[in-house]
Amino acid sequence: MTAQLTIFADSLCPLCMGEMAHLARLDTKGLLAFVDIHDKDKLKAYDDINSDQANRVLHGKLASGRVLKGLDVTHKAWQLVGKGYLTSVIRFPVIGLIADKVYLVLAKHRYRISYYLTGKSRCDAFCDLSDNDKGIYSDVFLRNLH
Repeated sequence: MTAQLTIFADSLCPLCMGEMAHLARLDTKGLLAFVDIHDKDKLKAYDDINSDQANRVLHGKLASGRVLKGLDVTHKAWQLVGKGYLTSVIRFPVIGLIADKVYLVLAKHRYRISYYLTGKSRCDAFCDLSDNDKGIYSDVFLRNLH
């Protein structure tokens, strides 16, 4: 099956990679694809995705070509793996506005937050998903990374 959503992920962010690995494990139907925003060669195939912007705000691209940003990407990804109920509250009208603002702050400080939650603020080249002492990473993500 063709991916319904391509997520442009920050491979240097342990927290980001943890979520992508989790999504990849849940994606039993192959509806998600992942592209590393630091891989300039891979990004050439997506001329409508700016790596600097994708580094500030999560970007995703639907099979239709429509680009999603921020929590819209997160919610769509979780919907596609059958767990959209977990993130539906962040798309409610009033809560969504607040969640979007909070997301921007969290995205800006994701390396510091990653350090507090995983003990590692930033990966040197690419998060080593085999170093699994916190149980949040998986080789599944590596197999799904395009």
